[in-house]
Amino acid sequence: MTTSLALYVHWPFCVNKCPYCDFNSHVRVNVEQDAWRDALLADLAHEARLTPDFTLTSIFFGGGTPSLMPPESVAAIIESAAELWRTDPELEVTLEANPQSAEAAKFAALASAGVNRLSLGLQRFDDASLKFLGRMHDAGEGLRALEAAQAAVDRVSFDLITALPGDTLESFDAVLDRALSLGTDHISLYQLTIEPGTRFETMVRKGEFTPIDEELGAELFELTTERMTAAGLPPYEISNHARPGQESRHNLQYWRYGDYVGIGPGAHGRRGGMRTMRHRKPENFLSAMARNGNGLVEEAALDPREAAREALVMGLRLSEGLDVNAIEQRFGVAAVDRDAVALLQDKGLLERGDRLRLTQHGRLLNDAILAEIAL
Repeated sequence: MTTSLALYVHWPFCVNKCPYCDFNSHVRVNVEQDAWRDALLADLAHEARLTPDFTLTSIFFGGGTPSLMPPESVAAIIESAAELWRTDPELEVTLEANPQSAEAAKFAALASAGVNRLSLGLQRFDDASLKFLGRMHDAGEGLRALEAAQAAVDRVSFDLITALPGDTLESFDAVLDRALSLGTDHISLYQLTIEPGTRFETMVRKGEFTPIDEELGAELFELTTERMTAAGLPPYEISNHARPGQESRHNLQYWRYGDYVGIGPGAHGRRGGMRTMRHRKPENFLSAMARNGNGLVEEAALDPREAAREALVMGLRLSEGLDVNAIEQRFGVAAVDRDAVALLQDKGLLERGDRLRLTQHGRLLNDAILAEIAL
């Protein structure tokens, strides 16, 4: 019996650091491309040796800004993965891309390298919002990049950031109009959150801007769900909308608590009952590769209670919900407080049949609900 496996490849470099970003991304003037390609290939081979009986179903190049990678390096990683694992005939290969012209010019080459799904960080359609978000592209450049992506591959997704200061229901409805007119089958919409350690956190602390209030944020979330569902792109996860059959297979592997391996600086993995983490800083990652032949900083057996909680946290984000009994059987521990679940069902926040899922209203309170029901 074989088990499905997803591969995550982290490219940590960016041209600049966006003020809202708390991802493991680094600005470097010079990147030795050959050295990085060789390091990622060696890290990949290490993980493949530990997962010989898995079937690879997806590859995801994330970052950072992986569209800064040379297409030749992307091709080498895809080809190596296909040699090291059995691969699904419908292998999904996604690469995150920024819309700057120089990167968009690579899309055809990336498709030739084996990428069959592009995910663009458009974020907004007006220059004022893009400037506020610290993006390096303007609105016209973003739309031209989307056209280039759609010409290069069949499957294209793009990200939007919602709940910016100054957003209203009327103004954001117009943003959704524009988004739905662009002909993609997958759109991710993330509410702006002020993450610790980011430039936006400093700006808010100094009073340079004020985030929108929670009530308006909830109304924008409800508007988004209604508009996207009516247009045939219902939410399959709290922030991700797709036409049926166009969901991200890679991300579903995470949310369904399947196995995945992560290579590159800061990449996490979960495979064969083990959790893994790579060195975050690029220089430390390369040193570990030279020293050990892999970039691992931590590798440990999954604690059953921790794993059950993680599976609950991930699965409850999905519109399909999760099978609590299957999780508890898999890890041999209780995962939810049944009394708390029953109480929240009575309040209309949870539904419980064969699977446990959030109601539409419950999605607005996801974190609070998890705190109530998780053991």
